[in-house]
Amino acid sequence: MVNKGDEVGEDFKSKFLSDAESIREKLDSISPSLCLAKWKQVSLHLPTGLNNSCYHPPLHHIPVESLTNPAALHNTAHKKQQRQLMLSGQRPAECSYCWTMEDAGKLSDRHYRSGEPWASVDFESIANSSGDEDVVPSYVEVNFNHVCNLRCSYCSPQFSSSWADEVSRLGAYPTRVPHNAPEHFVGHRRPIPVREHNPYVEAFWSWWPRLYPELQHFRMTGGEPMLDRNTYRVFDYVLENPKPDLHLNVTSNFSVDEKSWQRYKGYVQQLCAGEHVEHFMQYVSVDSWGAQAEYIRHGLDFDLLWDRVNQFLTDIPSRNSVTFIITMNNLSVTALENLFAGILGLRQTYSHTYQRVWFDTPVLRTPTWQSLQLLPESYADRLEHLWAWMIRQAETPETRFHGFKDYEMARLDRDIAWMRQGQQLDSKYIQQNQADFYKFFSEHDRRRGTDFVKTFPEMMDWWRQCEYHARQS
Repeated sequence: MVNKGDEVGEDFKSKFLSDAESIREKLDSISPSLCLAKWKQVSLHLPTGLNNSCYHPPLHHIPVESLTNPAALHNTAHKKQQRQLMLSGQRPAECSYCWTMEDAGKLSDRHYRSGEPWASVDFESIANSSGDEDVVPSYVEVNFNHVCNLRCSYCSPQFSSSWADEVSRLGAYPTRVPHNAPEHFVGHRRPIPVREHNPYVEAFWSWWPRLYPELQHFRMTGGEPMLDRNTYRVFDYVLENPKPDLHLNVTSNFSVDEKSWQRYKGYVQQLCAGEHVEHFMQYVSVDSWGAQAEYIRHGLDFDLLWDRVNQFLTDIPSRNSVTFIITMNNLSVTALENLFAGILGLRQTYSHTYQRVWFDTPVLRTPTWQSLQLLPESYADRLEHLWAWMIRQAETPETRFHGFKDYEMARLDRDIAWMRQGQQLDSKYIQQNQADFYKFFSEHDRRRGTDFVKTFPEMMDWWRQCEYHARQS
């Protein structure tokens, strides 16, 4: 028997691309820079009191004095100003990634997100708004604390206690601007430890009874949510107050200790039974395959992660899916085809009556030395070959749920287009960042006992080029 929620998103996903194309005309009829995510989506980083609408704009600070109104967690003065710019047809500078994509003739995340049901349902009210109103978001991501057992190469002490511990002992990395310097993470940049009172977490729980009825998507990130007591407070609340239209989502590294894993999996089994939620989406962060994935996300046990993905899909057989979040950086390229092949294998094993295995390929923007745009054009050619292979493995009526979807291929195509724009960057900028790449990962190898050359032998020529620029700087 197929439970309610098992077909969730399939009709929508199959027309995802056409929806994004049609919403472009609708948005442009009001303003060529309008993005509904500025109103209906929020990412909250409560350990530091930071906020953005999606992952593209820089995080901005939530003034603690504004929290007498808990809705100010989302409706900051800064965000209201950006909304007003959009309504007047101006392009907020913080949304430059989408403008770059659109100027290249591509659909951007502005179109994709605005076309999703949780945003598009409020199109008329947003189009007729002043931009100064307090809005209850329908898509909320929240990071309650920064406790994490990994030290991912592109992360920072703001989002990982393990990173904070390392730099407090060993100091900053020796890049041109010292990276993750302990003295940088002071004031509002200092993550508030779990043992201390956090006014942002307190405000969130004050806002929660007003927020919860309006939610369509609620996603917990980290840090590592499996290690956070607030995760289980949310789970308990949902179990006591079922919301059959809720998409409940959690992002994890799937590499925690066994006791934490079993506790977490047991909760998700309860949530996916009956009518507690519409659907549970398990996001799993992994950017490559095998040893290369472990290098990028230090502390990750790739084999354990893959085993737990299989456990999750086997032991919780309905009302849920897994989405791999593949943060596209310059260390992802050489083993990405192996990861995509692994995802196809999971689809063939577990996706029968609905799609249970998804993936997304957002691009990494910072730190800049880990950007795709620094790589030689031959690496973009390599991704083009992968994209062509995806086309040959495209989903058809006969291979439903088992192939690649049109919008997955479109997103990789978008990533490649952004990557190729690196050929237009100033050569001095590229050389400085290549130097920083070498400086960072040389220190990474020294501190953490890793070996870049052994792990990425295909990148030897580029590594030597980065070394040359580092020695010239």
